[in-house]
Amino acid sequence: MHALPSDHTGARMARLRRERHLTQRAVVDLTGIPYSTYTKVEQGVIAATPYVIACFARGLGLDVATVIGQPYTDDLRADQLDVLIRPLRESLDVYDLGADPDIQPRPLRDLSADAEALCVAVRAGEIKQAASNVSGLIQEATTAAHALGGKEAWLTLASCYRTAYDVAAKLGFPDLAQLSLARMDWAAQRGSDAVVGGMYQYLRALTYLREGKFEIGQRLVAKGLATLQQADASREREVVTGQVHLGGAVMAGRARHREDAMAHIAEAEQIAASTGEAATVHYLAFGPTNVAVHRVSLLAELDEYGEAIEANRQIVIPADWPKSRQSHHFAEVAQAQMWTNDIDSAFQNLLKARRAAPQQAKYHPTVRGTYAGLEAAYRRLPDSFLSFGSWLGSAS
Repeated sequence: MHALPSDHTGARMARLRRERHLTQRAVVDLTGIPYSTYTKVEQGVIAATPYVIACFARGLGLDVATVIGQPYTDDLRADQLDVLIRPLRESLDVYDLGADPDIQPRPLRDLSADAEALCVAVRAGEIKQAASNVSGLIQEATTAAHALGGKEAWLTLASCYRTAYDVAAKLGFPDLAQLSLARMDWAAQRGSDAVVGGMYQYLRALTYLREGKFEIGQRLVAKGLATLQQADASREREVVTGQVHLGGAVMAGRARHREDAMAHIAEAEQIAASTGEAATVHYLAFGPTNVAVHRVSLLAELDEYGEAIEANRQIVIPADWPKSRQSHHFAEVAQAQMWTNDIDSAFQNLLKARRAAPQQAKYHPTVRGTYAGLEAAYRRLPDSFLSFGSWLGSAS
């Protein structure tokens, strides 16, 4: 017996196709997906890769979120996370109204400390904690920034907006994530910080990565690198520059630009050799570990799954590495193992993803998509697998 309903990504693609009165052959012509791959994805025989999903969405003029079923509203409601989205939207709307006379903000040092604590919570995978607190902090920091002015006040507000982006992106609200980034850029400009401006372009590029719009994403990566060159030389600038190159590598890989992708990885590797592990610099987790992890991700994006798994064997993840990054990495390794038919190892890595950051893993499209693919591959599901599916809720 399967743990999840049949509304996996492939089934959703079939439904979206039929709603548009298209044959499978017509979809193949529109998207460029190989016919055998597409039919197997629809049937649930194989899982849809991010590349296939992006091609399908682009060919049919859809959002990627529609194809994969985000946001997972039933699960959000069950976890009482849906009620936190409306206050977040409202807090983003008051950015230009000046200081709120009904709010008496605390000292800036306290607001800055709370903003940093939210960054830490997100990296620890505590999505609900961050979502519960970020709206109120944005409103308080907005009033403080308008009342006090100055670099620190505006950058504190920018940090709050960055957490809003993290929460929205992880819970599957791309429109809210983009709005959060627009507010982050607005505050960063008032704080006159080119490093934060470069990081904004990087995060903006990631929103286009999720949407399958790789060409735009690559242009934003280039813009981010150019923006960073305007900042004074510092370790902070180097760390963000290295992270932008890592984002560029995955972007180019998903666009099937292998040479550009490897060039970005090489640049990031050279920078990481100089900066060392710098996980807490803007909480980007940059350093040699992140370069190695992105190499695995890149190889998987290029459909070089065996090479990705081999590269993963060389990685030793530090115990204090951010739990959110660990969870994301384990999910990607699980996906690569699924495609090499190492089903048991893939499931073990899904379990690792859940242990590292359960709230994040539950809403992670790669976790859900990989689980659905494994579910289709298993002839008889073990109890531990069924238990994981029950916890997950709804397959994508």
